[in-house]
Amino acid sequence: CTHYLFIVVAAVNSTLLTINSGDYIFYTDWAWTSFVVFSIANTLMTIVGAVYYLTFTGVPGTASYYGLIMQVYTWVAKVAWYALGYPVDFIVHPMWIPSCMLLDLAYWATKKNKHSLIFFGGVLVGMSMPLFNMVQLMLVADPLETAFKYPRPTLPPYMTPIEPQVGKFYNSPVALGAGAGSVLACTFAALGCKLNTW
Repeated sequence: CTHYLFIVVAAVNSTLLTINSGDYIFYTDWAWTSFVVFSIANTLMTIVGAVYYLTFTGVPGTASYYGLIMQVYTWVAKVAWYALGYPVDFIVHPMWIPSCMLLDLAYWATKKNKHSLIFFGGVLVGMSMPLFNMVQLMLVADPLETAFKYPRPTLPPYMTPIEPQVGKFYNSPVALGAGAGSVLACTFAALGCKLNTW
């Protein structure tokens, strides 16, 4: 029962994370800067749950199943936003499945070695998620223009769109997101493993 409850919680949290980090992308001063936060947040949500689920069952492939659950719920969130009147190209839905497949591959290729899963799997997920998410961002309309065109009535003042701060966090959000993600994802993966030992 606890196991399936965890899956439901993970699915709901991935939906909420998509909405909240999506807001952060579109309503801060520079979307590419926010992309780094988006990458780290998605990496955390993905790897902690996927590693927990993977080490809980001990069966390679369950991380991909976890990613599939997150993906379906993320699509549900996107449809909900679209139903509320947002343009469909405004909503970024993260791609969870490919990174989870890499996690499964690392676990399977190292013969279910937990420490290899933490290091190799962590680096693979941390470096791949920003790449997949950037592909998603390239397919949406200009975030700053969209934020002005579709203002939210409950938008807090600190998230009001302003002119971009070009050059902030250098010029490569994918590199910065992948670098930060690959370092932090190992810690996140260790946390996912630790959840099974309590």
